[in-house]
Amino acid sequence: MQQSQVADAVSSVTDRLTTISPQPPVWVVLATAAAAVAVVLYRPVWRVLRTCVTIAHEIGHAVVAVCTGRTLSGIRLHSDTSGVTVSRGKPRGFGMVLTSLAGYPAPSAVGLGFAILLGTGRQTLMLWILIAALAVVVLLIRNLFGFLAVICAGGAAFAVSWYGSAMWQGVFGYAVSWFLLFGGVRAVFELWQVSVRGDGSDADQLAWLTRIPARVWVVVFGLLTLAALVIGAGQLLGAEFGGILG
Repeated sequence: MQQSQVADAVSSVTDRLTTISPQPPVWVVLATAAAAVAVVLYRPVWRVLRTCVTIAHEIGHAVVAVCTGRTLSGIRLHSDTSGVTVSRGKPRGFGMVLTSLAGYPAPSAVGLGFAILLGTGRQTLMLWILIAALAVVVLLIRNLFGFLAVICAGGAAFAVSWYGSAMWQGVFGYAVSWFLLFGGVRAVFELWQVSVRGDGSDADQLAWLTRIPARVWVVVFGLLTLAALVIGAGQLLGAEFGGILG
C-alpha cells in the first residue's frame, strides 16, 4: 500500500512537471517586459532587487567552480548587492578562468533558460527549477543577510507555485525571466562604469589570469548578455506573436 502511495505521489509530481500550460495573453508578456524594464532602470527599486541578480551571478560562479573540479566553500551575499563565492583549487589555469568568467553572464543565461521553458509552456517546471536552485543555494550561504535574501526569494517563488493560479504563475515566471535578462545587461553596464578602478571585479581577476585587459572582458560580458536578451525575448514573444501572425 505504501509503495502504491509513493508511486502515485511520484506520478503526480511528474505529471505536474511535464504539464504544458497555455500561453498567457499577449498583454501579460508585454506588461511583464515593461515592468522589468522599469524596475531595472528605476534606481531605488533596482538597488533592492539587484540582489536577485547577484544570487544568479554567484550561482554561475559556484556551478562552474564545481564543474571544473574546484572545491566549493560557500557563498556570501552583502547588503550592498555585492557577493562572493569562495572555492579552493589552483589559483590560475583554465578552470579558474572559466569560474571567473561565469558570474556576469549567469543571470542572463538563467533568464534565457527560463524563457525557453516559458516559451514552450513549461511554467510549472520553470518555477520548480527556480525553487530547487534556491534551496541548494541556502545550504551554501555563509552569512545572515545572504540567508535571508535567498529565503525571501525562494519563499516568493514557492508561494506563487503552490497557491497561485496558472495565470499568476505565468505572470511571475515571465516577470522573473524578463528581469534577469534585462538585469544581466544593466549589471554589465555598471561594471563598465567602474572597471577602470581595478577594484578586484571579475573582469580584473580575468585580466590578472589572462593578461587580457579588463575592459575587453567587460565587452565580452556585454555581448553575451545582449545575445541572451535578444534570444530570450524571441522565446518569450515568439509564441504569442507567432500565433497572432499565423
